[in-house]
Amino acid sequence: MRIVSLCPSVTELVFDLDRGSDLVGITTYCVHPADRVKEIETVGGTKDPDVERIIDLEPDIVLLNEEENRREDAERLERAGVHCHVSFPKVVEDTAAFVRDVGSRLGRTEKAEAIASDIEGRAARVRMTSSSLPEVSWAYLIWRKPWMSVNSDTFVDGLLRLAGGRNVFGHRSERYPIISAEDLAQADPDVVLAASEPFPFQAKHLDELASASGLSRERFMVVDGEYLSWHGSRTPDGIDYAEACLERARS
Repeated sequence: MRIVSLCPSVTELVFDLDRGSDLVGITTYCVHPADRVKEIETVGGTKDPDVERIIDLEPDIVLLNEEENRREDAERLERAGVHCHVSFPKVVEDTAAFVRDVGSRLGRTEKAEAIASDIEGRAARVRMTSSSLPEVSWAYLIWRKPWMSVNSDTFVDGLLRLAGGRNVFGHRSERYPIISAEDLAQADPDVVLAASEPFPFQAKHLDELASASGLSRERFMVVDGEYLSWHGSRTPDGIDYAEACLERARS
C-alpha cells in the first residue's frame, strides 16, 4: 500500500498502526516519530501541498483533515482519480471512531481497536472522576499578536470539558476568536492555558499577558499543544494530560 498523509497527527497514527513503512509522502509539519519521518519525502505544507507531486507518487490513499487541509486540494486529487480520506474529529468519541475507520482502511483493524478502546476507557474514567470535582474555568491561547483562543467547537474544548473544565470563550461564534487582555480580565478564568503550538508560548509571554490583564501570574501556564489538540494515537495520553492540567489548576 502507498499512503500520503497531509496531517501531522494522522501521520503519527499511521506509524502507530504499523503502516509507517508504507508512507510515500508527508507534510513538512509531520514531525512524529522524529526518527522515522525524516526518511519520507515531504510534499509541501498542510495548506499548500504539491498536488501534482502527490499524484505522481500514485498513492492508494491520501489522508487529510478537514480543518488542517484545503477542500480545493482534496477536490483536485479526487478529480485526478486519487482516493482521499477526510476526517474532522472534534471530541474523543469522534476520535475513537476515526481511528477505527482509518485502521480499517489501512488493514490494521486490531491495532486500531486497541487505540480506540484505550481512548474510550480513559475518557470514561476521566468523565467519572471529574463529575465529582469542582468545575475549572479556563481560557486556551493558541496565538499572540493578536491573542487568540478557541471556542466550544474545537477538539481542545472537548478534551478539557471531559476533564471538568468550562471554556470562558466557548460561546464565541468564531472557532478561534481574537481576544484582548481586557476580554481575558472580564472572563476571569481560573486558569489560562497557553499552548506550545502553533504559537510557541514561553514564560515571558505569560508575564506580558498577566501584566496587561491584571490577572495573577499564578493562573497562567504553558501547556503541550500537541497533547491537547492532536487527535489519534496521541489522544489517550492527551486525555490524561488534560486531566492533569485542570487538577493542577484546582490545587
